[in-house]
Amino acid sequence: MTTNGDSGAPSKYITLVSQDGWEFVVLREATMISPTIKGMLRGDFAEAQTGRCEFPEISGEILEKVVEYFHYWYKNRDKEDVADMEIPVELCLELLVAADYFGLDKQY
Repeated sequence: MTTNGDSGAPSKYITLVSQDGWEFVVLREATMISPTIKGMLRGDFAEAQTGRCEFPEISGEILEKVVEYFHYWYKNRDKEDVADMEIPVELCLELLVAADYFGLDKQY
């Protein structure tokens, strides 16, 4: 497991990698909204050991928006009446597929 120094605790950040090699270093806690990523980072999976999750079916452009959503959710998780996140119309279909893949469509 990628750890934070000698404490043995998991690193505060993980790396998400798209099909075209884009890499995003993301606050681990912000990604925990996704049951898919949460599952990958548990147990004996390689991702749990390395802190690196690869998504060969998701483009960098889409993964970038997913990461943006993780940060948006994390920043606003305890707030009410939050403005909608801007989503380009041309990405809507692919983002819906990604949201389903990451389990984001099952959130509150």
